[in-house]
Amino acid sequence: MTATAPAPAPAPAEGGRTAAARRVPVTRGYRFELVKLAAQWRIRLLVLACWIAPGLFVAAVGQQSTLPTDTLFGRWMHATGWAGPLVVLGFSGTWALPLLTSVVAGDVFAAEDRLGTWRHLLVAVRSPRRIFAAKALASLTAILVMVAGLAVSGVAGGLLAEGSHPLVGLDGHLLAPSHAAGEVFLAWACVIPPTLALAAIGLLGSVALGRSPMGLLLPVLVALAMQLAQMLPLPVAVRVALPGYAFLAWNGLFTAPHQTAPLLIGIVVALVWAVLGTTLAYLLFLRRDFTNPTGDTSGRRAPAAAFTPLAALLGATVAVVGVATPSMGSGITQAKVQRSLATAFAHLYRMQTAELHRPAVTEARLRASAACAKGDDKDAPEGAGNDWRCVVTWHLPGVQVAGTAVYQLDVSADGRYVADGDGPKEVNGYFVLHTPQGDAPNPLWQFDGDVDLLSTTPKG
Repeated sequence: MTATAPAPAPAPAEGGRTAAARRVPVTRGYRFELVKLAAQWRIRLLVLACWIAPGLFVAAVGQQSTLPTDTLFGRWMHATGWAGPLVVLGFSGTWALPLLTSVVAGDVFAAEDRLGTWRHLLVAVRSPRRIFAAKALASLTAILVMVAGLAVSGVAGGLLAEGSHPLVGLDGHLLAPSHAAGEVFLAWACVIPPTLALAAIGLLGSVALGRSPMGLLLPVLVALAMQLAQMLPLPVAVRVALPGYAFLAWNGLFTAPHQTAPLLIGIVVALVWAVLGTTLAYLLFLRRDFTNPTGDTSGRRAPAAAFTPLAALLGATVAVVGVATPSMGSGITQAKVQRSLATAFAHLYRMQTAELHRPAVTEARLRASAACAKGDDKDAPEGAGNDWRCVVTWHLPGVQVAGTAVYQLDVSADGRYVADGDGPKEVNGYFVLHTPQGDAPNPLWQFDGDVDLLSTTPKG
């Protein structure tokens, strides 16, 4: 049954206006929904945690002798306060933001089903369209407040703990504090579109599944599925076409030049998912039968009608990305790994030279290059794996013999890699350097890098 609640008969009012003409405006409904969200203890607790917990975490790490080196930018948290909010961002994209969208957007309609308050709300507002708009806007506001809290708290904690110092990018180059600040806030802005996509999925699940717990868990389950997909050896077109790819693609802001292609594609895909998911939730909500006190969906076929278009959208985006970009392989080739490693090594070699108070040398004069092989595959190796072995060669002015250093690389499917120095010890082994920010490990010992999966560097 697709009928909505029957409107009460128009009653005469002052000035000849009817009660139907006095529908509650969206702004009043929006304020009312915000008050309802703020009245929930779990929402208040989440907002408080978003504005306090990241800062406390970053400040606490600054007091520890060990660092979360397994996370991106974690190894630089003692060097600059701008690394802390990026560590928080990596965690948020994986766990915090999917959870927040589930709790807020995934429950905003289902809560009325559990409480049985739809009839009261319809009598008060008199417009399902305005009810949907008010609830969607209130959910969006709450989610954006939480995202802002995570970003601001992480930045505040990092700056208070370590101060504003240059940040080492994913290609080894130093970002001045002002430049690092701009990139950090831009990176946080770039994760808003995939957060909106998950929120739209939450709204859709809340409408289509009603009081079922699956509606509440849907954004988290979708986020986990996308994380598992990023770990599999899938073509780049499939990875980039997922609505959560921008949670990873912000890494490209910290290379020179920026790796903008995968980031822009990820943002556009996420926004399309957000628009389609919200539209489907809106259309499904208007078809609901509010006259049935036991029904909390618009029919048995509601879930299929809601999620089939999203599956079709995924197939369409994969096809479009596959045709528009050279991305049907892994995107990780020998030439790309060699170029990325050589670039990062040259930048970090200059950094090490300055910290050791040796004569300065430019990247152009170093002429660093890398030769990489993957396991036993000697013929154009490619793909993710922890069996990449590379030899970096560089030249110093006035020295005829070229220097060499060996690295073991662990390359993940999303293009990020960790380079681990394997000798000689005086070049890329572990030893402590004295820097203006305090003692720090040799920057050439271990470092993070990033391969542009959509670049067109030829193989070989």
